[in-house]
Amino acid sequence: MTKLLLAIVAAILGCASGRADAAPAPVLVVPLAGAIGPASADFVGRSLSRAADENAQLLVLEIDTPGGLDRSMRQIIQDILASPVPVAAFVAPSGARAASAGTYILYASHVAAMAPGTNLGAATPVSIGMPSSPSPAPTPASKPSDAGKDKTDGNHAGDEGTMTKKAVHDAAAYIRSLAQLRGRNVEWAERAVRESVSLSADEALAQHVIDLTARDVPDLLTKLNGRKIVTAGGERILATSGAATTMVAPDWRTRFLAIITDPSVALMLLMAGIYGLFFEFWNPGLALPGVLGAICLLLGLFALQMLPVNYAGLALVLLGIAFIVAETFLPAYGSLGVGGIVAFAIGAVMLIDTDVPGFGVPYWLIATLAAVTALFVFFVAGAALKARRRPIVTGHEQLIGSIGVALDDLETEGWARIHSEQWRVKSPVPIKRGQRVRVTARSDLLLSVLPVTEAEQGA
Repeated sequence: MTKLLLAIVAAILGCASGRADAAPAPVLVVPLAGAIGPASADFVGRSLSRAADENAQLLVLEIDTPGGLDRSMRQIIQDILASPVPVAAFVAPSGARAASAGTYILYASHVAAMAPGTNLGAATPVSIGMPSSPSPAPTPASKPSDAGKDKTDGNHAGDEGTMTKKAVHDAAAYIRSLAQLRGRNVEWAERAVRESVSLSADEALAQHVIDLTARDVPDLLTKLNGRKIVTAGGERILATSGAATTMVAPDWRTRFLAIITDPSVALMLLMAGIYGLFFEFWNPGLALPGVLGAICLLLGLFALQMLPVNYAGLALVLLGIAFIVAETFLPAYGSLGVGGIVAFAIGAVMLIDTDVPGFGVPYWLIATLAAVTALFVFFVAGAALKARRRPIVTGHEQLIGSIGVALDDLETEGWARIHSEQWRVKSPVPIKRGQRVRVTARSDLLLSVLPVTEAEQGA
């Protein structure tokens, strides 16, 4: 009996030792580089889901971004706040930045860290209708405690419109709530929005904007070992010292979304789709232009619905293309084509409703597309005009004025060869066999003719 008890105790101790020696849960490292857009938001969301499925103890979001779209940024933040896996936002490597949208994401993360030589800030929202330069600094009389109130000094009231102030106040309230949630510097967060200020890594650590600095990911994991973090799934204690790290690279879906959600690519897909369908309708049965056109059109519309589109600009683009297509079918002599090109160019400029870097349609592309479209319009319109001026070669109208030869002598009616065909003809004057005749009228299958005079023959 004693031996049995000893065996049970040894087994229990062995299991406990095995659990103690078990390898720590893995850590996922997710790069967030470049402008933040729909592809970035989708990539981060799927990476967080993967981290939860693999029971990862931490997800490190390695940030280097100039900013991005507000909707995509908020989607990433919502995923971070709802994640049961702790998220450490790490601005790295040295020389990287977390500007604009990156600052909001840094504030929303459970851990905020930066590598030496990096910076964050300049979080003022940017969109069409808002000044691209930083807002004026508050007057010395203003107090930080009043930053969240809907008050502006006289200069602000004169320089900013109502929509601008609403956007800035909304962004300030948003980053203030994130700072309060994570216990970070609320005052500086508001200044980053209202005054577009920035901080280096050491300054951010000194002002309690971030939690720590680290040289690289291994150094970050060493410093986070044993830290207690509260997530949506409960409290976690990190055991990151010696944990295995897995780099999550963007997959084909992320790269594909990044390509088609580029506003320039989306606009070209839209045009390619409409022109493909146009060529299919112009030449029924080709199939290939119609198939490719339908695919491009759907991809372009899918990309545009993920972007901040100005619908007036989109309507002008579609109206311009409709005018251009109508030019090829209606005898407008260029007026529809020119109007369509103008409408298309104006609509393309207005199409994307943001000034965020990396999410605009460059003017050179708009000019190129307008020039190519203009060449297409004038080529098609010129070909149509030539076709209208070309002599009629078939049908009833072509017979009138045609020259033929009498096949027999006729007093009033007889036979004549006209355009290699035998026709029954009648003439008010006698005509001899072999004499040339000109058609003057047609009544069903009977043609009215007159003999060709010598003067006409000489001509």
